[in-house]
Amino acid sequence: MIDCKKIIIFFIAFIFIPISVFASEKINERLNLKAALLVDMDSGEILFKQNVDKLIQPASLSKILTLYLVNEDIRLGRVNPYDMVKTSAKAVKTKGSKIFYVEGEEVNFGDLIKIMAIFSANDAAVAVAEHLAGNMEKFVERMNAKAKELGMKHSYFVNPHGLPDRHQLSTARDIYILSRDYLQRFPDSLKIHSAQYFIYNYGIYQNRNTLLQENSDVDGLKTGYVRAAGYHVVATAKRGDRRLIAVVLGAKTPKIRDSQTKKLLEFGFRIINSKNQNSMVGA
Repeated sequence: MIDCKKIIIFFIAFIFIPISVFASEKINERLNLKAALLVDMDSGEILFKQNVDKLIQPASLSKILTLYLVNEDIRLGRVNPYDMVKTSAKAVKTKGSKIFYVEGEEVNFGDLIKIMAIFSANDAAVAVAEHLAGNMEKFVERMNAKAKELGMKHSYFVNPHGLPDRHQLSTARDIYILSRDYLQRFPDSLKIHSAQYFIYNYGIYQNRNTLLQENSDVDGLKTGYVRAAGYHVVATAKRGDRRLIAVVLGAKTPKIRDSQTKKLLEFGFRIINSKNQNSMVGA
């Protein structure tokens, strides 16, 4: 004989299963990435994770650590945004995304920061590293010391820009730890990371983070690419008073990276909204 009471209890329990259970299963099928992590920055709650400890070349996400040290030195008074920096031969010869072609060109240090953060110029990262530490090797030592201090247990860096090197490795979890601390210590940095373009020497340089144009909630943070790893992004987004950080690593194309990141962020805000509604009902 059918127990109606048990059926009713089961039906009620089924209705009130947290939406995150089903959403997590569905989104897990859609993420065509090597690794991903989505975190509610306000609470620290992990909303989604996939291969978060997989070792991957971080590419230009390495520049987040470089910018961390830049902001730290500015705060400590070791350097000034108005310092003038001469581009070295090493900086000018740096491959990949670049903006300088003449050795000895004097550049405002504040402009170097913007060029590196917005346009992701590798030569600017070298110039910054040399200005802060004297040479790139000493700066990389500082990078690894800071990574250890922050608790990035699986990360190792050999350059400040992220150009391909099989020894330069990190994980989605470590990149999140870095990005979270960077934003918490230097929240004003988002004013630069959220800029859609930067003008230098009459040239207009677009922000590499195309999500800024595609999603009004997104206000940072950094993209990256190397052939061995794929396309990466650390996306920061704020809706209302809640901020999310999504670390997306190893997409096959920029289009896949952006579409998967947008789905991930929308998923996160949906979960937060669902929890808020449930708490209001409970109240």
